[in-house]
Amino acid sequence: MFDIEEELKKLPDKPGVYLMHNDKDEIIYVGKAVVLKNRVRQYFQSSRNQTAKIRRMVSQIAYFEYIITDSEREALVLECNLIKEHRPKYNTMLKDDKSYPYIKVTVQEDYPRVLLARQHKRDKARYFGPYTSATAVKDVIELIHKIFLVRNCNKNMDKVKESDRTCLYYHIGQCSGPCKSRISKEEYQNSIKQVLTFLSGDYKMVTAVLEEKMKDAALALEFEEAAKYRDLLNSVKQLEQKQKVNVSDGDDRDVVALCCQNGETFAAIFFVREGKVVGREHFHLKNTEGESHEQIMTAFVKQFYAGTPYIPKEILVEYAVEEQEVLEGWLGEKRGRKVHFYVPKKGEKHKLIELARRNAQVVMLSDMDELKREEARTVGAVKEIAELLGLKELHRLEAFDISHISGVQTVASMVVTEDGRAKRSDYRRFRLRTIQGPDDYKSMEEVLTRRFLHGMEERDVLKEEQMEQKYGSFSKFPDLLLMDGGRGQVNIALKVLEKLHLSIPVCGMVKDDHHRTRGLYFENVEVDLSRQSEAFHLITRMQDEAHRFAIEYHRSLRSKEQIHSVLDDIKGIGPARKKALLLHFKELERIKEASLKELMEVEGITEQIAQEIFTYFH
Repeated sequence: MFDIEEELKKLPDKPGVYLMHNDKDEIIYVGKAVVLKNRVRQYFQSSRNQTAKIRRMVSQIAYFEYIITDSEREALVLECNLIKEHRPKYNTMLKDDKSYPYIKVTVQEDYPRVLLARQHKRDKARYFGPYTSATAVKDVIELIHKIFLVRNCNKNMDKVKESDRTCLYYHIGQCSGPCKSRISKEEYQNSIKQVLTFLSGDYKMVTAVLEEKMKDAALALEFEEAAKYRDLLNSVKQLEQKQKVNVSDGDDRDVVALCCQNGETFAAIFFVREGKVVGREHFHLKNTEGESHEQIMTAFVKQFYAGTPYIPKEILVEYAVEEQEVLEGWLGEKRGRKVHFYVPKKGEKHKLIELARRNAQVVMLSDMDELKREEARTVGAVKEIAELLGLKELHRLEAFDISHISGVQTVASMVVTEDGRAKRSDYRRFRLRTIQGPDDYKSMEEVLTRRFLHGMEERDVLKEEQMEQKYGSFSKFPDLLLMDGGRGQVNIALKVLEKLHLSIPVCGMVKDDHHRTRGLYFENVEVDLSRQSEAFHLITRMQDEAHRFAIEYHRSLRSKEQIHSVLDDIKGIGPARKKALLLHFKELERIKEASLKELMEVEGITEQIAQEIFTYFH
């Protein structure tokens, strides 16, 4: 039994990270402290100065643990990593998890390439970005290959042999062929200089070339070709449009502003590279109730820069960040050079902050209705179910379904939602091991037993190893089990849970004569569901998803079994020939209908083998 008062006395006088757990072993809050002893104790002292959110969080703490670090900066890094991994309920969180593409020019190579990159590495290459549209970046790279004819291969240019053939890109006019000395090193480097000029924001030459080629193609009545140049021209204009706002000093910086209204918070960030605004992005932050602007800004900065690959030398923020010196040290270490935060009050930089704030306000106004609808169909639906069943709180729901044909190859599916949103990474499929014939009850008993035994084993290991390793989703137990059926399936689930000494509410999804959901079976009572309610729609979605996931798995197994039982039984057909046949004909039925001549067209199929296949099917 965890005695909070006793454990508070044992807290060390050192920096570190603390993790608050509820009675379900879930991490509900992660924080860092300069002095663990002082910081953690504050939560359990007088609640007069605490926000309503913190009071709710403290009321749910069953126990806490902590990790000692050597410095406050180490604690900051660990805190960011743990928040990203566990996404605790009471931490201020970014709802968007985005990565940003870069255009990378490998100028350190003799014959540089132009690539899309997701990380900004210290490898002497030139990086442009980050950009917010991966599609536009891909279009621009395609344009560079077509206009400047830079290479698109991974060849080691020092090891190219004379006997090597030029690649397809050379033959279709998208590479100048440096591997076969079709262009001198000096000419190629000149093309790269033009690429760098273009990517730095000088679009005049490229725009003129594209407009000329589009007109020439149109005059020649090659309208498809003209349309391609038109699309490339639009991509360049899209990139150019994002770079119209200039800052006179030409430096790299990010600009961050907030919009907080009615308990909702949006952050807008502008990316300024070499004095030009090259992109912007916005984020919805949750759990900001009762937090000051400075606290929200600090939480945003920690989470955003923990995941972004590029950090500029200057970050303009609308509100001062807490622990500025520690944050600057951490980001400077990641960047390899100094990083500074500024809260501009006037001039060009202040105008950028105002621009970012206006963007956050516009996004909030346009997104709020959609956010409310999304909230109703997810979190709202879960709350409705909890109220209908008289349960205190629901978070994670799991639904199961069985699929078979006359008891052959029985499989089961497990689908998961958290706060009403599908968590596909936690979906699981089961192939039944012990059940022969069409016995759905016995099948469900096996599946649930395996699911919870596996989860209990994971929990045991997790307690032994603590935070040293990340384990699978089975260790997370549901707040409610949804069974595809009524009393019979519910009783099977309750039997399994009782045998394993687990206490989890179980609910049956009852269907009418047309196989449509009509209500829930809970604690020996059928609870009606309104067809217009969000609860009904969520239950139906989960039921359909469990059914789809099981059917999909069963279909894939039947397909593999069919292919195995037919092709593998033909004399002379091994894995390589089977693969060649399937790649060539795509479907088993086409192999059955193929003539001897058609079979012999497949690579590796001799006349003798073709005769074996033809005879087998005819």
